[in-house]
Amino acid sequence: MDFAFKKEQELIKKSAREFFEKECPKDKVRELKADPRGYDPAIWKKMTSLGFLGLVIPEKYGGTEGNFIDLMLFMEEMGRNIVPSPFFSTVALCGMPLLKFGTDEQKEVFLPGIAEKGKIWSFAQTEQRATHEPDDIHLSATLDKNGYCLNGTKLFVPYASAADYFLVVARTSQNKNSEDGITLCIVDSKTDGINIDIIPTTARDNRCEVKFNNVNIPKENILGKPDKGWEIVEYIFQNTAVLKAAEMSGGAQAVFSIVNKYAKERKQFDKPIGSFQAVQFKLVDLLTDIDELKYLVHEAAWHINEGRPSAKLNSMAKAKANSVYHDVCYHGIFLHGAIGWTEEMDIGLYHLRTRSFEFDGGGTDLHLEAIAKHLESYQPDFLGLKSA
Repeated sequence: MDFAFKKEQELIKKSAREFFEKECPKDKVRELKADPRGYDPAIWKKMTSLGFLGLVIPEKYGGTEGNFIDLMLFMEEMGRNIVPSPFFSTVALCGMPLLKFGTDEQKEVFLPGIAEKGKIWSFAQTEQRATHEPDDIHLSATLDKNGYCLNGTKLFVPYASAADYFLVVARTSQNKNSEDGITLCIVDSKTDGINIDIIPTTARDNRCEVKFNNVNIPKENILGKPDKGWEIVEYIFQNTAVLKAAEMSGGAQAVFSIVNKYAKERKQFDKPIGSFQAVQFKLVDLLTDIDELKYLVHEAAWHINEGRPSAKLNSMAKAKANSVYHDVCYHGIFLHGAIGWTEEMDIGLYHLRTRSFEFDGGGTDLHLEAIAKHLESYQPDFLGLKSA
């Protein structure tokens, strides 16, 4: 693969970085923690007008027709500046599956709403056991003459209180194979029977409990084929693992810059702490991990962009991101001393997000298990070589 980015992609990185640095400084991030909406509508409106929401949406639907690499670079810059925003939920979790699996009519109705009007979408999958297993999807969608009726509860639904639409993972039938019987439903958030409560979280990142009580939707609001929705869930899972890893990679890079600068400025015994070997060794270890993560994410994104995604690479990238982002924040705070644990320091704002980001796109154990399954059937190239 070629690690060099095109001029247009470098421009996306540059424009996104400059926009977020100007519009969402760290004081704005602190301010939004107390806002029940969890994001700034003015910033969201500007993101829409600049075409950021339409990065991977075709021009005929109001987008700029970019590719997965463009989106990955944008997510990296969002993570670098820890921007509180429903972008990931709207574009990655819902917009991309709408583009791939939606009917022509669904695309014409919903995609311009995202790209041109900034409609907010929220993906509702997680239930009580909080796993990525089809067995644990219990919210029911019962077919009747008027469409489907939804009953059940979803947890940790991102930005649900601000959403215009939900993409809901529901069970429409019971089968021996639990992957069968899963259906994805498009639900207008203003439909009767929806109740939303914000779940208090450390990062205050607008995760919600959403209850569906006899919520009726028309048959045309089914994404893909009824009972065959697990394919879409897996598509979302694979793509968002890489995109969330990119966001975490950007955050880790930003944290390292903060820590490296602090090590040069903070003095003990009349010397910068960065001059001490113990600190230098730790900084070198962190930098090595960050670069490993960055290029792993880029490789996984490149494979997706080329139309030959690698589930193993996707899991490797997300598992690595979960580990590295936490370690960089933890050791960065440690090098700051006690003051690093306070939210007055920027590094503390990044640290708050390490745990919530870990489970977006899959937790560490889930991805390590996926990698292990791949290794069960893996045979190194040298085992297939014949002796001369």
